[in-house]
Amino acid sequence: MLPFIISIYDTLEHKWSSAQKSKIVTNIVLLFFVLGIFLSLLSYYNIINIKFGKFFAIELAFSVLLFVEVFDLFFILTQSVADSVGKQFEIISLILIRSAFKELGHLPINTALDVQHIYLLLPIFVDAIGAIAIFLISLIFYRNQQHIKITSNDKDKKNFVAQKKVVGLFLILFFCAQLLYAGIQFLLDYKVQHQLFNTLYTMLIFCDILILILSLRYSTLYVHLFRYSSFALATVLLRLSLSAPIYINVLLSLAAGFFVLFINYVYNKLVIKQAVN
Repeated sequence: MLPFIISIYDTLEHKWSSAQKSKIVTNIVLLFFVLGIFLSLLSYYNIINIKFGKFFAIELAFSVLLFVEVFDLFFILTQSVADSVGKQFEIISLILIRSAFKELGHLPINTALDVQHIYLLLPIFVDAIGAIAIFLISLIFYRNQQHIKITSNDKDKKNFVAQKKVVGLFLILFFCAQLLYAGIQFLLDYKVQHQLFNTLYTMLIFCDILILILSLRYSTLYVHLFRYSSFALATVLLRLSLSAPIYINVLLSLAAGFFVLFINYVYNKLVIKQAVN
């Protein structure tokens, strides 16, 4: 059973990593962008009763890009747990950018801005600045990333990767099911709000802990346990940020970012340095 599951994951990963992926993704994003513009025009001229924001097309295109980033996360997870954490921050930065466009679409941009409108711009500025800060944090995190093999035994390493592939395939199936369910519910009632990314990050918390437990088969070193546990805690903070009110969501995201940067710094300076010496 396990070889069959791994073969499914490997096939999906190969298809996802193919040269045609970029062209297909670009075409899909373009399709949804044009569809968003079309629906916005229908809404603007009251041809349909659904009211979409002025930047609904951009919001829709960013949603598709977010889904692409999520699937990238599922395949990065088996290669490096640390890199998958960096991908989580990338997703959060895109969510903040999408949120900024969404809020901007509700503003009366055709009228002169007054004090009240400027006040309404604050959440947009905070989301945008938060997205830039998270983007910077993710770049620093990737740049300073160093790894110590959890095991020097090739067989154990192969088994650990295989177990992570099972977790990755479960996440793929779970997210696809949630995506399908949200799509059907949207067609039935567009007012229903589905927290896809809230659910995703909740599952990532449990998957991080599961990977931590699986890693105990190959290493019980305190540094590895603490590092994986810290990554799981960062995911918890990111999950909380998704359901937090304005301003607090950005603070929680930044707190998670600075937390992993500090853990990464200590790990590189003390653990890696000690291992080299």
